[in-house]
Amino acid sequence: MVRVAECVIMQLTHCLYGYLEHDYPMMARALAQARQAADMGEVPVGAVVVANDGTILAEASNNCIAAIDPSGHAEMRALRQAAQVVGNYRLPGVTVYVTLEPCPMCASLLVCARIDRLVFGASDPKGGGVVSRYRIGSDGLLNHRFSVTAGVRAEECGQLLQEFFRNRRQFPVVKKRDSG
Repeated sequence: MVRVAECVIMQLTHCLYGYLEHDYPMMARALAQARQAADMGEVPVGAVVVANDGTILAEASNNCIAAIDPSGHAEMRALRQAAQVVGNYRLPGVTVYVTLEPCPMCASLLVCARIDRLVFGASDPKGGGVVSRYRIGSDGLLNHRFSVTAGVRAEECGQLLQEFFRNRRQFPVVKKRDSG
């Protein structure tokens, strides 16, 4: 019973800070994707794309290493899947949930896709393209703007990333060398 009460208090607190009631559970789905990425040795970032009626259009995690693809970011993969689902490269009315503030590449993709809203967990002070380093999507310099809600489940998202990189430093991955 105490756990349920704690969750209700957390959700009310988040609503007071401008979060919508469905932001918390959607970020939980993005966190599940991020955990899957970590289990595969990928940087733990997850993304969920949701239509304005609440339908989940796509979910994805980082896949750069396994796919040998520098564009294999969770946001990129989820937006590609969502575009296939709706049959259009423009995604007006969607909200993108991602565990880490998008990089400049992914933030630019959000502009190109014409999303309505971005919700992210942890900020990225070194490479964030939306609030930390750049203001892509809200600075008025491009042909589309989207609203941004930052910090949803930020502590969980940040801890997952910190734990992943702490483990990677303790147990470095041995990279194969090109024999040619």
